[in-house]
Amino acid sequence: MSDWNDWNQTVIEEFRANGGRVGGMFEGSPLLLLHHAGARTGIRRVSPLMYQEVPAGYAIFASKGGADNNPDWFHNLVANPRTEVEVGTETVPVQARVAFGEERDRIWTRQKSDYPQFADYESKTSRVIPVVVLERT
Repeated sequence: MSDWNDWNQTVIEEFRANGGRVGGMFEGSPLLLLHHAGARTGIRRVSPLMYQEVPAGYAIFASKGGADNNPDWFHNLVANPRTEVEVGTETVPVQARVAFGEERDRIWTRQKSDYPQFADYESKTSRVIPVVVLERT
C-alpha cells in the first residue's frame, strides 16, 4: 500500500471514529467520504474530500493538489455516477454530475474564497479543475 493510501485510510478511520470530524490539515474543514467504483475495475474505494454545501447536496473539487491530471475518483464518478457519501455520521445516496459554466464558476469562486489553498491548486495547473455536484437522491 502506498503512503498516500495509508494517509487516506488514517483520515477515513479518524472520520468514522469521531462522527465526521478530523484533525490535521482538515481540522475545521467540511469533509466527506466519497464512495466510488473503479471505472474499469469496479473496485469500491473511499476518498476523503473537502466539500461545499450547495442547494442540491454537495460540491467536490477534482483539484488533486494542482496536478496536471484529474484524480482517479473523478474518472470513476463520470463512469459510475450513482454512489453515496458519508457526511458526519450519515450515509447519503447521491448522483454525481460535472458542473459547467456559471454554476461551476460560482461554486469554484466561493471555494477559492473560503479555502485559499484551492486558488493555489489552480495556479499550479493549466487544466480547468472540475467541480462535481453530488445531488441527493
